[in-house]
Amino acid sequence: MLKYALPIVFRKGLELLSGSEVEKVCFTFRALGSPVRLRILYLVSESKKPLHIKGIVRKLKIDYAAVYRHVKTLEKAGVVRIFEVGRSRVVSITKPDLIFRVIDQIKTLT
Repeated sequence: MLKYALPIVFRKGLELLSGSEVEKVCFTFRALGSPVRLRILYLVSESKKPLHIKGIVRKLKIDYAAVYRHVKTLEKAGVVRIFEVGRSRVVSITKPDLIFRVIDQIKTLT
């Protein structure tokens, strides 16, 4: 995480964002800033149930370790959850409506 000499504060309605809230928002935007991670989110969102990491690997044709690192970054940002099912790991999106609404809003900026 980035460290600032002075806390950065942004207005959020009538409230202020603290430095730690700004850090969390920045981390989440960085997590969503990867094309591979966005593809993972779309794959998981298209599935009617949580998707196995091995299924993501097969569809993206990327090695398991790389996909797992991307999924762990998304989990750390609070975007997905990873569940262990036996010896497998499955991924589900925490708040799909919110995440895709944010992505849609970002698309209007470009």
